[in-house]
Amino acid sequence: MTDFAHKPTLTGDLVVLRPLDEGDYDALAAAMDDPEVARLTGSHQEIGEERAREWMRTRKDQTDRLDLAIVDRASGQVVGEAVLNDWDPDNKCCNFRILIGPAGQGRGLGTEATRLIVGYGIGQIGLHRISLGVYAFNPRARRAYEKAGFKVEGVLRDALLWEGEWVDEIVMSILASEWIPAHSPRDSSV
Repeated sequence: MTDFAHKPTLTGDLVVLRPLDEGDYDALAAAMDDPEVARLTGSHQEIGEERAREWMRTRKDQTDRLDLAIVDRASGQVVGEAVLNDWDPDNKCCNFRILIGPAGQGRGLGTEATRLIVGYGIGQIGLHRISLGVYAFNPRARRAYEKAGFKVEGVLRDALLWEGEWVDEIVMSILASEWIPAHSPRDSSV
C-alpha cells in the first residue's frame, strides 16, 4: 500500500480529475457561494479567501489525502472537487467527499468523478474500504453513490442542524471486494 504523495490526473469520458491548486479558488468559491451547495454539504461557515487559497496551495504536499479538481471535459471548467481524506493506513480505509457546483450538476459528472476516484483509491492505493456521509435531504447524491457501488451502513440521527431542523446523515461505504470497475481510471500524469 502506498500513500497519497502522487497526485494523479484521472481521465473519464465526461470529466478529468486533476490535482487541486490555488488557481481553482474562483470556481470552487463560486460553487460554495450557491445556497443549495452549502445546504447539501452542510457548510455553516465561510472560510476566508486568504485561508482558502493557502489551503489550496498546500494540497499538492499532502501525503495523507487526495484533493482533485473536477473538470467538465465539455466546457473545460472546474465544476467541483473530489477528495479522499481521513486516511487510516493501518486499516486501509478513508473517507470520500465530493462537491459539485451548479455548472456541473445533473449530467452524470459527479457519478463519473466518484467512480474514478474510488477506482484509484481501491486499485492504485490499495484501500479496502471507502466511506462517506450524505445528508437525508440529498437523495440525488445518494443515488449517484449507489450507482458507483456504495451501500448504506446506517444512519447518524440528527447529525446536522440546518436552519432550525435536524437532519440525519446516512453513512455509506464500498469495500474493495464490491468494487466493479466500469473501466479503470486512466492516470495521464504518469
